[in-house]
Amino acid sequence: MSKELKEVAKLFFKLGSIAFGGPAAHIAMMEDEVVKKRKWMTPQHFLDLVGATNLIPGPNSTEMTMHCGHERAGWKGLIVAGACFVFPAVAITMLFAWLYQQYGQLPSVEPFIYGIKPAVIAIIISAVYRLGKKALKNVEIGILGALTLAASLLGMNEIIALFACGALGLIIHLIRNSKSTLNSFSPIALVQITATLGSMKIFWTFFKVGALLYGGGYVLFAFLDAELVNTGLLTRQQLIDAVAVGQFTPGPVLSTATFIGWQLGGFWGAIAATVGIFMPSFIFVSILNPLVPKMRKSKVIAAFLDAVNIAAVAVIVAVCIEMGKDTIVNWETIVIAVASLITVFVFKKLNSAFIVVGGSLLGYLLTLV
Repeated sequence: MSKELKEVAKLFFKLGSIAFGGPAAHIAMMEDEVVKKRKWMTPQHFLDLVGATNLIPGPNSTEMTMHCGHERAGWKGLIVAGACFVFPAVAITMLFAWLYQQYGQLPSVEPFIYGIKPAVIAIIISAVYRLGKKALKNVEIGILGALTLAASLLGMNEIIALFACGALGLIIHLIRNSKSTLNSFSPIALVQITATLGSMKIFWTFFKVGALLYGGGYVLFAFLDAELVNTGLLTRQQLIDAVAVGQFTPGPVLSTATFIGWQLGGFWGAIAATVGIFMPSFIFVSILNPLVPKMRKSKVIAAFLDAVNIAAVAVIVAVCIEMGKDTIVNWETIVIAVASLITVFVFKKLNSAFIVVGGSLLGYLLTLV
């Protein structure tokens, strides 16, 4: 294994082990590691990848790990980064799935994760500050970002908000420059399966979800409710418990699929579900990655991408605000959030992993008070 590949494996295994808080937090940690600390790519290219990744289905943060891995170590880096990021969550989820199957309930982990989310909010804010400076290129872009933030806070679907902002940016560009064309992104076709329940059917069920999933965990819940609960393959309580596992384990929330796969078909069902839900992302990113630099060179697509980039930052801000409303609810969480915020801005070279661990430890200690 090359030096670059080892670097990729080590970094994304670490991030997969400590990346709590959802895609916005994961991307914030990646930006800190690959742009600020390691300089594997420029801030602008990272931002372009974030914007472009938001336009394709699948788990955005996992797809960003693949982009980062590709930048450092080519197509092998793409595969290794994605696999290493996903592995810790999948392994932990498998353990929870086995315990759940044996004992019918989930172990309590609340005391250990109490302080993580306030700390993660601080990490997101620091990343938004850096990404926002790069994305905010002029007053018009700023107005588009503000409109996207307002739309997101009012409940507009984040994908609609991203595409709408991109379209507005494109229209502004076309008004100024009366010609050019824009290639569109086409959705993948839906494949209906009729096989009997087994590892292959589990694989195709989750492959279909992975190929069409926009919008994160709540949309995943709706997909799986329709696919599995309404067809009688899973109870709603099992689905709720599965989503809970995806939320409180590190790494991508799509590790929920591992838990459900275990309930449907044991160990091999978990493997089939995990491979199925993540495989489309590897395919999409391998196609998208070489196109992003070409998109930046085209003035028309660059205008669209600039607008999508500021929209992506606005959506992250909206997520941060919503997380803050749900998380910062008492003096303990305020203390953790403020301490974490001061730490990320004063000690700029401090690894985000220490912020997460520190928040968790402080949260645990405060629950004892």
